[in-house]
Amino acid sequence: MRRDGRVATRNYIGVLATVSCSTSVARFIADQFSHDILDQYPNVDGVVALGHGTGCAMTSDDDGFLLLQRTLAGFAKHPNFAGILIVGLGCEVNQIDCLMTKMHLQAGPSLMTLNIQDAGGTREAVRRGVVAIHSMLPQANQIERRAVSASHIALGLECGGSDAYSGISANPALGKAVDLLVRHGGTAILSETPEIYGAEHLLARRAINPEVGQKLVERVLWWEKYTARLGAEMNNNPSPGNKTGGLTTILEKSLGAIGKGGTTNLADVYGYAETVAAKGLVFMDTPGYDAVSVTGMIAGGANLICFTTGRGSVCGFKPVPTLKLASNTVMYRRMSDDIDVNCGAIIDGEADIDEMGELIFHLILETASGKKTKSELFGYGDSEFVPWSIGAVM
Repeated sequence: MRRDGRVATRNYIGVLATVSCSTSVARFIADQFSHDILDQYPNVDGVVALGHGTGCAMTSDDDGFLLLQRTLAGFAKHPNFAGILIVGLGCEVNQIDCLMTKMHLQAGPSLMTLNIQDAGGTREAVRRGVVAIHSMLPQANQIERRAVSASHIALGLECGGSDAYSGISANPALGKAVDLLVRHGGTAILSETPEIYGAEHLLARRAINPEVGQKLVERVLWWEKYTARLGAEMNNNPSPGNKTGGLTTILEKSLGAIGKGGTTNLADVYGYAETVAAKGLVFMDTPGYDAVSVTGMIAGGANLICFTTGRGSVCGFKPVPTLKLASNTVMYRRMSDDIDVNCGAIIDGEADIDEMGELIFHLILETASGKKTKSELFGYGDSEFVPWSIGAVM
């Protein structure tokens, strides 16, 4: 429990780059904190560097710049971080002062900033960054777990490498777990607008009022214009892996994908990386690309991710734990080191959707309470921070 009442599922310190030019220095700082050092702080899950490939050669008044700043601010304020060091180069478009002002971030003992040019270069910047992180560690280590209700869980829903089984096993089983979470006062975030295409009307009619339904329709219309402008088509979505797995059209994929959202009402619709305030099932407008989609949901406040897959996935998303759910037993057995739950038991006749949903829900609770996921045990999550980049690169 953080001092402001927010609840974390993990307890990290983050080193957040404003621009691609400061990404390496952010990583150099985080790399200084070996297991030997962190062993002195048993309540801290780690020091993670979050770099990306943008932050400059862009205009400061377009949508791409707003999305980047909103994403960075969402991570800076995320409850799973006990402390954040923001690292900039000094001459980039995404200036630290601009980010702090526009996103209403306040510097202090748990949110510090550093410019490489002002520090005098790489070596001194890394030294100052290490000092800053060392000053945060004792306070972060004082945090201890305590019992809270499931209403504090904000669950991001993602599917990647879907196959023909996803829509009849993993996705509806996760949807059953979502219904249980919503019943207990929690939040679930459905996303990936291009991957609900053709089935958006099934979500819109579940909206709590016409305004929420219209917000969803408007996002789909925006995507139609956006892709058309780039010479692409919304109905040409399934990837090579999807097709190999038996999905032939975006409608087949979408009908399966919305199963992750369960059966409750749609409480609200959010733009990419916007702070999610509503309880219940909500929708966030994101691309279908897994890393970009999950990055947006975490920026919006997701403190746990459930990721369904039919072909297999090996990603993770620090600072948030990620549970992976297999749609079929063959893939689960082949990649059991990476997958947390085998929903293929539904296909095999060994469990039904209700039973699997109960299992997933209880695993969500255990994971939120500290149980490590397969991706965490491997150490995934340092390289999957990918803000949505739109607009001209100049």
